[in-house]
Amino acid sequence: MGIVNVTPDSFSDGGRWDTTEAAVAHGRDLLEQGADVLDIGGESTRPGATRPLVAEELDRVVPVIRELAADGAVVSVDTMRAEVAAAALGAGARIVNDVSGGLADPRILDVVADSDATYVAMHWRAHADRMRDFTDYSPDGVVASVRRELGERLDAVLAAGVPQERVVLDPGLGFAKRPPHNWELLAAIDVLRELGCPLLVGASRKSFLGTLLAVDGSPRPVEEREHAHVALVTLLAVRGVELVRVHDVRATRDALAVVSAMTGGDRP
Repeated sequence: MGIVNVTPDSFSDGGRWDTTEAAVAHGRDLLEQGADVLDIGGESTRPGATRPLVAEELDRVVPVIRELAADGAVVSVDTMRAEVAAAALGAGARIVNDVSGGLADPRILDVVADSDATYVAMHWRAHADRMRDFTDYSPDGVVASVRRELGERLDAVLAAGVPQERVVLDPGLGFAKRPPHNWELLAAIDVLRELGCPLLVGASRKSFLGTLLAVDGSPRPVEEREHAHVALVTLLAVRGVELVRVHDVRATRDALAVVSAMTGGDRP
């Protein structure tokens, strides 16, 4: 899943693709590099980010989705809002990637249920401007807590009428999680598989990688975290994770080709 941020303030590439023309061109580049899905987002969810108006988000993503879907791309919309999800599906998106898992706007579940779209439900506790206040996972620990809370979201999705075969779950790395929490979740990723859905992992360029690679207390800059991310993707592929959300599609595709060759598969 290649990332196309049509935003001025995303943590990694905010402002680089914040016009329709630039975002569409970037999406086409990612397809050439081997992306299977393009994830189009118009709201930054980096820690501390403020939310755009609904009209702003619509203006950012809908024209990009319409053009890329018309090209034949499999398009995902990265949104927490029912209005944006509905407009995106109308423009040709086939996946709704909701980082809130339906908590931010429960109506989004009805939008998905009334379509044939795939729904990605991520583990989430609060919006970006407050999520640092929700990192306490006692007494059960982060793995058990995330499994339980994701299971509750899955129950809500199914109750809304979305069939389980159209649901993907995401552990929500970096969302209301400190760096050690992310590593614990990744080490125990098979626990989340017990919920019975494919998994999506989005670790690309995130701060816990920068913390891991810190020198003298200074995290590795965003643009210098890709080697660590590729190593992580390789391990996730070996573990059977079905989907990864990435900025550098070519590097990821190369890593997956190695996994495929080593395991005798036709493709990862």
